[in-house]
Amino acid sequence: MSDLEKCESLEKALSVIGGKWTLLILYNLCFQKRGFNELQRNIPGISPRILSLRLKDLLEHSLISKTVKPTNPPQVDYAITEKGASLKSILQQLGSWAESGKI
Repeated sequence: MSDLEKCESLEKALSVIGGKWTLLILYNLCFQKRGFNELQRNIPGISPRILSLRLKDLLEHSLISKTVKPTNPPQVDYAITEKGASLKSILQQLGSWAESGKI
């Protein structure tokens, strides 16, 4: 694969996971499924509108799944898919890098 092709592949990946808050959402779902409100509590500063948009985008790219439980009101859980879980080690390494103070 040429350098140009590698750059194009990276650009494509970043178009999916490079949006603000996206990596934090994925990181939160790497360890357990969570509901919308729990995600919002775990990601300080994210607005409900942006969280909804990011979740929709991640669903469209099959990085997360959504389960709606037939309760009143309906309970919605989000979980990482196998495809999304393939990013887990990258997210952990990125977190370790950030914690090391190299930023």
